[in-house]
Amino acid sequence: MTEFTYDLVIRGGRVATASDVFEADVAIFGETIAAIGHRLAGGRREIDARGKLVLPGGVDSHAHIEQLSAAGIVNADTFESATVSAAFGGTTTVIPFAAQHVGMKLPQVLEEYHALARKGAVIDYAFHMIIADPTRETLETDLPRLIKQGHGSIKIFMTYDRLKIEDEPLLDILLAAREGGAMLCAHAENHGIISWMVKRLLARGYTDPKYHAISHARVSEAEAFNRLIGMAALIDQPIMIFHVSTAEGARVIRDARGRGLKVFAETCPQYLFLTADDLDRPGVEGAKWMCSPPPRRAADQEALWQALALGDLQTVSSDHAPYRFDETGKLRAGPNPNFKQIANGLPGLEVRLPLLFDAMVSQGRLGLEKFVELTATAPAKIYNLHPRKGSIAFGADADIGIWDPQLEVTLSDAMMHDLAGYTPFAGRKLRGWPVTVLSRGRVIVSDGKRSVEAGSGRFLARSGGDAAKPTGRLVPDMDPELNFGARLL
Repeated sequence: MTEFTYDLVIRGGRVATASDVFEADVAIFGETIAAIGHRLAGGRREIDARGKLVLPGGVDSHAHIEQLSAAGIVNADTFESATVSAAFGGTTTVIPFAAQHVGMKLPQVLEEYHALARKGAVIDYAFHMIIADPTRETLETDLPRLIKQGHGSIKIFMTYDRLKIEDEPLLDILLAAREGGAMLCAHAENHGIISWMVKRLLARGYTDPKYHAISHARVSEAEAFNRLIGMAALIDQPIMIFHVSTAEGARVIRDARGRGLKVFAETCPQYLFLTADDLDRPGVEGAKWMCSPPPRRAADQEALWQALALGDLQTVSSDHAPYRFDETGKLRAGPNPNFKQIANGLPGLEVRLPLLFDAMVSQGRLGLEKFVELTATAPAKIYNLHPRKGSIAFGADADIGIWDPQLEVTLSDAMMHDLAGYTPFAGRKLRGWPVTVLSRGRVIVSDGKRSVEAGSGRFLARSGGDAAKPTGRLVPDMDPELNFGARLL
């Protein structure tokens, strides 16, 4: 009888981490990586990875799944369909949102999202808690308890009529995050500027989807970044700024980080590969390319790529927000809505990694190690999932994508596994694709076929971790040695 040392051995592939690329076998025992080396002992099952790349499974740290919007629309995906699409694209960990709206109790909100995820998710997941109703009960009772239960990040909106948090309650939330040890994430745009622009555009008959790109004036991003960063510095609370879209926004972040502030930031494929011109289509067709903030200009794409190369932006997430192009989603207000009436958001969980692989690895933009860093290792570290997630290393979860770097794929609506019904990147030709994907040692996708059951993903409890720890450097207004002894933190 043959004795096997390992449950699974991936043989002969080129293994990539955020710092190195090397040829090796990767052995798995149970759910974790047990060994990395040459000529490892046998496994009960073996995968021939010669000519392939063996990469950490992607960590998508910003996705909206089965989420209720403030307008009362649930996006198109279930946890099953969204996480299946993620798996087909090489992503094995996702952090969606548990969205509180005004009047809702945060613990009940989380339990409802947990129930949906337990029923459907096929990959592992955590949650960001969206706070839209910062009552004393939420901030003083519910939030500290939920952070201790493993929900280590909070999200707020500085725009949207029913979600926006004004400056004073935002300071309260920043302080609650600091006291609880959680990361504060933000959708930062100036609400007043956007509202003013929307009203003027509509009043003058500029109603087509393309005018959405104009309504979110680019100054609204940089202004909100500066305001948020200033408030975070006052409280000494680390922050993550979501979906940076402009060169000016990237410049604000570079300046803040240069001053030693703990400011993290991300961008998304729509800002690296789309522009405002994609919204300029006949009728309301441009609604398929509407998201907030909107895609900008080619010069902004270049600025964002530079910011990724320099480390000013640390991750690239999908901001997956799928709404169908029909009466259930984008056209809920009727067949000819104005841009203000159209749900904002694009599907992107499945194509995030292939788009970036093609640009960064196949076309040589930033290289394989940087690809792994931006899409897996850095988000795992920032959100305190590392070393369990985000790396191929001894003892890590065996979340692995085996990529064929030569496989050429033309993206199409029909090949997507989410429920949006379309991809805004249809027609793009890519080189490089994940042909086998593992989650905790289980083969969940192989040769275009799913082999995983709904509900088999697991919740990942986590604290805010090192990224969320204050710097300890207080601004003069908050430093008792410099503010006449007043203790405000």
